[in-house]
Amino acid sequence: MKKQVKNASLAQNKKAYHDYNILETIEAGIVLTGTEIKSVRASRINLKDGYAQIRNGEAWLMNVHISEYDQGNRFNHDPLRARKLLLHKKEINKLIGETGQQGITLVPLKVYLKNGFAKVLLGVAKGKHEYDKRETIKRRDQEREIRRTLKNYR
Repeated sequence: MKKQVKNASLAQNKKAYHDYNILETIEAGIVLTGTEIKSVRASRINLKDGYAQIRNGEAWLMNVHISEYDQGNRFNHDPLRARKLLLHKKEINKLIGETGQQGITLVPLKVYLKNGFAKVLLGVAKGKHEYDKRETIKRRDQEREIRRTLKNYR
């Protein structure tokens, strides 16, 4: 019997949390080829410059780099190809409404396995200004300092 790890994170987009305010998250499946899923399971995926968009009533994951599989020979895939996301029609319609607003975009936050299937956590995000980024860093440092001082008093 196989042991299954729930939500084993394979890749995270830490830069997205720095560059965007994440308003909402949504889980989507990804349509992958055979060599792509093998590379994803080996954590050879980069979400850094990725984004998602809705075209013709379908969700697509763009600019996400999945490295070629080492033993893939001639059956290997294009590392930067657009990949279809699996969402319900209601979810797609909701995302169309949200991304229609000025400055709202879809960013992949995390790729993980769930019951053997690759899933991507999409964030509905609004871009931060430079001063917002500095404020976030300042707040995080203050919270860290508070935790450190409380730890010393215990």
